Amino acid sequence: MADEVILLDYWPSMFGMRTKMALAEKGVKYEYKETDPWLEYIDEVWSDAYTILPSDPYQKSQARFWADFIDKKFYDPSWKVWATMGEEHAAAKKELLEHFKTLETELGDKPYYGGEVFGYVDIALMGYYSWFKAMEKFGEFSIETEFPKLTTWTKRCLERESVVKALADSDRIIEYVNVMRKQFGAE
Repeated sequence: MADEVILLDYWPSMFGMRTKMALAEKGVKYEYKETDPWLEYIDEVWSDAYTILPSDPYQKSQARFWADFIDKKFYDPSWKVWATMGEEHAAAKKELLEHFKTLETELGDKPYYGGEVFGYVDIALMGYYSWFKAMEKFGEFSIETEFPKLTTWTKRCLERESVVKALADSDRIIEYVNVMRKQFGAE
C-alpha cells in the first residue's frame, strides 16, 4: 500500500466524514486537504484560459468572503429545512430565505457574482444548486418566485456545459432526502 494518503474533502461532506472515521478506525494517518483551496490551485496552474478568481486583491478577497459565506451560512439551515419539523424547521427556513436574499442583493444586476465573468463565487453557489429543489419542496418556498434575480443567474449558469456536467440530478437528491427524512423522523 502507498505510504501517503491524502484526503480531499470538504468539511460538511457526510462522505468525507465517513472516510475520516474509517481511516481513523484503521489507524491510517492522512493529510487533509479542503476542496475549495483546490479551486485556487486549479486557477493558478491552468491560468492560460481565464481566471476563476479575480486578479485584483480586493476583488479576490471579496470572492473568498462570499464563497465562505455560502459554505458557512447555507449548509446548516438547508439540511434543517428537510431534516426537522416544527419550530426548528420554521427557524431554518427563515434563516435560509434570509441568506438567499443576501445573495440576491449581492448579485444585483450583474450577470455573475464576479461581474461579467463566471467565477469562484458562482462555482461555490452552483455546488448547492442540485439541492435547491429539495430546499424548495421541504421548505415550502419557491426560489423562482421569491428570488427572480437568483433564478435568472441560475439559468445563465446552467447554460455552461461545465456546470451541467458537474451537477447531480435534483430528483435523485429529493429521493435521497426522503430517505434521510425518514431516518431523522421528519415526516
